[in-house]
Amino acid sequence: VQLVESGGGSVQAGGSLRLSCAASGLPGSRKYMGWFRQVPGKERERVAAISKNGCTTYAEFVKGRFTISKDNAENTLYLQMNSLKPEDTATYYCAASIWGNANLPCGVGDMDYWGKGTLVTISS
Repeated sequence: VQLVESGGGSVQAGGSLRLSCAASGLPGSRKYMGWFRQVPGKERERVAAISKNGCTTYAEFVKGRFTISKDNAENTLYLQMNSLKPEDTATYYCAASIWGNANLPCGVGDMDYWGKGTLVTISS
């Protein structure tokens, strides 16, 4: 299984970026996937997730600004990030699992596979 993120970079506050994650080795239609981010010295936090059926969940701090989507045919996950803030600066990771958790929103539970991350830097 391979997850490879791309699209990170440096933009000014208020700008936009689109992250992509190319997934291989997992069935496209059965995956639960998500974007996480981490700042040095802090715990990793989930930003957004999408179920195999397209149900999406977002962290409160990105609602209305970020949009997660996926292309099953191309096995690619996206994160459209708008109205970026300096506090969005972090390394963003793509993650996936073929196992869901019916007790959680959209059935998205813990992730089993992780990419190496892409750095997003937002300047004020």
